[in-house]
Amino acid sequence: MAVPFRGHITGGMSPGKKVVMVGVVDSRPDRFYFALTCGRGTGGEPPVDVALELCVRFKDRQILRQACESGSWGETERAVPFFPFIRGLPFKIEIHCEHSRFRVFVDGQKLFDFQHRLTSLRDTLINVVDQR
Repeated sequence: MAVPFRGHITGGMSPGKKVVMVGVVDSRPDRFYFALTCGRGTGGEPPVDVALELCVRFKDRQILRQACESGSWGETERAVPFFPFIRGLPFKIEIHCEHSRFRVFVDGQKLFDFQHRLTSLRDTLINVVDQR
């Protein structure tokens, strides 16, 4: 897929479903964003509900996660046991949807859990934005 990418997840996210994203880290990376959004927004505006936004920042080796409900962003989570992304190397991110959380793996290793903050994950879209 070309970046930026936006695609619909048929039936939305629900327990038992997963999203897999495969890529290669740029040779001079800065950051990239990945989001699971709910709904389409209005008049070209972004959706007001974001089930999970993931921001990978290379300079400070952080992976930020947050959600947005009815246009209001919640607390940002930062803690991860390791930073799995290496310049110039491929990676595979898997986001597993469970009843109460998303469980995120990178290259087969569990990276973090993110508790659901939205009550409905129907009409979910996947958005990938490359910000070198």
